[in-house]
Parts: sequence; C-alpha cells; structure tokens
Amino acid sequence: MRCSENYVSIYLKLKGLATMQMLLLNLSDLAAKIDVKSLFRLLVLIPVARFPFWFSSLTHFAPFVIGVYPVRPQIPAIGGYEGVGEVHALGSAVNSLSVGDWVIPSPPSFGTWQTYIVKEESVWHKINKNVPMEYAATITVNPLTALRMLEDFVKLNSGESIVQNGATSIVGQCIIQLARIQGICSINIIRDRAGSEEVKEKLKRLGADEVYTESQLEVKNVKSLLGDLPEPLLGFNCVGGNAASLVLKFLRQGGTMVTYGGMSKKPITVPTSSFIFKDLSLRGFWLQKWMSSDKAKDCRAMIDYVLSLVQSGKLKYEMELVPFDHFNVALDKALGKLVSHPKQVIKF
Repeated sequence: MRCSENYVSIYLKLKGLATMQMLLLNLSDLAAKIDVKSLFRLLVLIPVARFPFWFSSLTHFAPFVIGVYPVRPQIPAIGGYEGVGEVHALGSAVNSLSVGDWVIPSPPSFGTWQTYIVKEESVWHKINKNVPMEYAATITVNPLTALRMLEDFVKLNSGESIVQNGATSIVGQCIIQLARIQGICSINIIRDRAGSEEVKEKLKRLGADEVYTESQLEVKNVKSLLGDLPEPLLGFNCVGGNAASLVLKFLRQGGTMVTYGGMSKKPITVPTSSFIFKDLSLRGFWLQKWMSSDKAKDCRAMIDYVLSLVQSGKLKYEMELVPFDHFNVALDKALGKLVSHPKQVIKF
C-alpha cells in the first residue's frame, strides 16, 4: 500500500454482534477538492501490528453493544483506541519519524482496528523497540489510568495502603505493581469463582499483600482481617454494587474511593453514616477527560516511564495474542461471553 494510491485504509466495522465487515474508503470524490499531494507531505502510513480488544474499547464506539461512554464516534465507525505499528511510509515534510520506527497513537485515539492507518505526524509517539509489541499496543489506557489514580487523588507515603476491587483487571494488576514500586501495600478484592485460590496466588506474585474473595468479606468487621496492614486511605472501584460497598468498608476516616468503571452495571450505594461519621469522599476518574486538558507531553512522558517498567520486568499483565482470523472469538471473550479470559490482543 502506498500513500499515492486512491484510498486511505481498509477498516473494520462491527455489524450487529457477530460479524466484521471489511470496508473501503475512497478518496476520489475528495481529490477534486483538495491538494492530495500536499496533504500526503504531512502524513505517516502505519501498518498496524497489534491492537487490543478491551471491554472499555467496545463501550467507546459501540453503544449498541454495551456502550455508555459520553464520547462516541458516529456509527459506522472505525473501532479501537490503542495499537502499535511500524512506520511504512512518510510524507516528505515528516521529520521526527523514520521508516521502521515503532509508534503508538498518543494520546490514544479512535480508529486502531484496521490494517493500515494514515494520520498526521503529530498523532504518533515513537517508542523503544525493546519491549514486546503486545505491551506497546496496550500501554496507553489501563497502565496510565492506574498511574494517574495512584498519584492524583490522595498523597500516599511508603508503608500506607490502598484497597481495590476488580483486582484481576489490567488496571488492577497495574495498581498492585505500581503501588509496590512506591512502597504502598495493596488490599485486593476479587469475585468468587472457580480457581480463586490460583488467582490469589497470581496476584500475590505480582506484589499483592492481601487478596480476598467477596464472600470472605461477609463479616461484621472487615478491618479485623488486615493484621499489621494499615487501614487504607484510598480505594479504587471498577465494579459497582456490593463490590464497591466492600471497598468503602475498608477505608479509614477521611478516606477516598475513586470509581473508574462499573462492570456490574449496578449502582454504588453508600450508607449515610459513611459520610457523616467517616467523612468519606467519592470521586470519579476518566483518562480521556484528563488527556483532553492539554496533556499530550505528560501522556508521552508517562508512556515512556511505564514502558521502561515493562522493559525492566517491574510491570507485567496477562494478555492473550489472537490471530486476526480469529477476531470473532476474541470479541466474544472481550465481551465476557466465554467465561473469564486474559485480555485479547489481535496480531497480524
């Protein structure tokens, strides 16, 4: 594929819940209105090598599937929010990139679920090739969400602790490891499931201090389970419902719970006493809103920092690489139709 050809890219569109359809965008109607040669001087052509199927990425662009996000592209649309590719061709005016560079969209943007992307130079952030491509493809949303939530709401000192539900999620795994790097203990809540003891051991190998199933916390005083761990001042909720209430039970006087997801689709119910007598605070976090505040440079610095942790072996999380031909299976897994699975990353 060359920039001078008469189309921009082949892209994917969800059709209903089961099929993908390959579509072609033709530029012939635009050619008479714009100077295509001048336009392509500024563009970069990227063959996409990896992109993830996240539950949250589906909610971004497919409200007919599950989405509740306030920002959605007009349907039909190119899905996807993250990905990584290798520069294939450059416009003559592009000077910060070279053919062969690995790049990711930063800040992340719509349209990564396609075989080729053509966008302007400013969209792309060059990254080190010494990290696995699947990490490069998944670094800009979940790990950055974990980092920002740990640093933006409560000042935590080494030796203090946090509590979270959804600990097996990518954000949850990142919180455990980023907290450990800062000397912060983590108390983690997982849902009851077959193999929960194995899940606990996996999280403890990542650095979790304590891991409890929801049923284990059906006691009058959950804080009696903490032992020598300090009561947490900060909690994270991505589930809602009863799982959110369990996070609140652990928080000490003046604590804060930050909500960044609602996987159960159930509301958060807070006892009046938690506000009056414990003075708890409830906050929300959405990475896209944070990035919209002219944070491009900060975002890229964070990406480089988090990728350095991956490269040094200090940050890892479970993923499953799936050939493009099996994207329909990956989609079902991402939607939770096939029980619990690692996060799906499509490879070409």
